Amino acid sequence: MFSLKKQVALGAFIAIGMAVSGTSAFAVGMVPEVPVLLVDEAIGEATINVRNTDDQPALLYTVIEDIPQDSEHLLVVTQPVARVEAGATQQLRFILQSAKPLETERLKRVIFEGILPAETGGQAQVKLGVRQNIPVILRPAHLPVEREPWKRLNWSLQGGKVQVKNASPYVVRLAKSVSIMPLGIPLDLPRTYVLPGEELVLTGVVVVGATVRLSPASTYGFAVGSYDAPLVAR
Repeated sequence: MFSLKKQVALGAFIAIGMAVSGTSAFAVGMVPEVPVLLVDEAIGEATINVRNTDDQPALLYTVIEDIPQDSEHLLVVTQPVARVEAGATQQLRFILQSAKPLETERLKRVIFEGILPAETGGQAQVKLGVRQNIPVILRPAHLPVEREPWKRLNWSLQGGKVQVKNASPYVVRLAKSVSIMPLGIPLDLPRTYVLPGEELVLTGVVVVGATVRLSPASTYGFAVGSYDAPLVAR
């Protein structure tokens, strides 16, 4: 009889040094070719290649995960389970399914996990490999490409609290920790993304500050260096 034995392994996930899950330069198992999946509503679908870096065949399980702030199911994968030979690449197709046109960018996540056969004491078992968890950006058909969406965030200081508001239609991904300059006071965001229309309050108390130094992620998931945004006192 088959049983599941989960092996939890942490890869050195580097997504611009932030606490955002992504692919790793040292990852093993099922590895996606890009750190972020972009789905353009004008096209209606997107594909991604996932490579089996293990030395034996494995089953590739693909799961689309909603974020807590957006539970609407908008995306499906056409082949959630596929056998991938050692060193081979599997192409996966993701299809956008929305009852109405998208008004803003939407954020989802996709998990790739390999299941390998294993034998322990003569008993057939399976073991799970390293999970790869990457963000998915759903982009409206009418929305122009914005390569620096973090510059659209509005930062304000009121009553000792720093707030950030995203009045744009773009999802902004950034490191959870920011610094209030010029003193370099560290503050934390509740999470590593700000959705369109959201306003978040950072932890910690600040008396005075001129700018907010943040470490954003590009649309394609690469490091872009720090950025100093104006901090407006209210």
